[in-house]
Amino acid sequence: MLPACGSDRSTNETTETTIRIGSKDFIEQLILGEMYALALEEEGFKVDRVLNLGGTPVAQAALRAGDIDLYPEYTGTGLLTVLKLPSDSDPQGVYTSVKEGYKRQFNLVWLDPAPLNNTNALAMTRSRAQELGITTLSDFAAQAQTLTLIGAPEFEVREDGLPGLQQVYGPFSLGSYKAVDSGLRYQGLLAGDGDVAVAYTTDGEISAFDLVLLEDDRQFFPPYQVAPVVRQDTLDAHPTLADTLNRLSPLLTTAVMQDLNNAVSGQQQEPAAVARSFLVQQGVIPE
Repeated sequence: MLPACGSDRSTNETTETTIRIGSKDFIEQLILGEMYALALEEEGFKVDRVLNLGGTPVAQAALRAGDIDLYPEYTGTGLLTVLKLPSDSDPQGVYTSVKEGYKRQFNLVWLDPAPLNNTNALAMTRSRAQELGITTLSDFAAQAQTLTLIGAPEFEVREDGLPGLQQVYGPFSLGSYKAVDSGLRYQGLLAGDGDVAVAYTTDGEISAFDLVLLEDDRQFFPPYQVAPVVRQDTLDAHPTLADTLNRLSPLLTTAVMQDLNNAVSGQQQEPAAVARSFLVQQGVIPE
């Protein structure tokens, strides 16, 4: 539980500077961006929400250009997509690489990462996994020729998708790959159109439908912990900003994020309302 009161707001309330918080264009990012905004507002900062910007290139460009001051980013994305470094399965190693690389190349600062890991995974219904005796990706690879995998089209061709899995766990051949829009993966899995679905480990559907995530027993998928990435000049002007956002990080586990995402995707709540309710429950902001 974090105290919602007792902070000295005088320094931040008198500033005319507005902190511009960005996010990418999917549910989890909207929730996180709103959390960052609410926590900073509680400490007296003026905040401008610049959420739903687009994908990683758009958000990263906005941050480097100074159009936003910070946004939530994932360590694996920073490593592979932005810095284009080799994959690494060690969470601390990945965090250290992106923290040092962003500072050196862009003068951007990674704050503390949350425990949550929004990495790729393969998911099955509990009944189908038990029927086939599949609990790990090695089990999946051993039976792959009889299985249908459902996922977005890009997973079939990306090196950190099916081709990479086949290198680490293979060689194996799938019975078939059913390429669908990302939003239809779980619908197809639950309808029996496939045996296994490509997942992200914080997807709300995992907890909502009691799905089983197959253990990545050879540690193929890199970690994707989330953290605020902030402009150095923003931190120089507002050093207390880091402490405020770092206090949020320990609250955000994979299970917690699944439930928060499901509140939006499954229960049709607004991301802003979900973020506020969670921070009230945790004592970060008052009701």
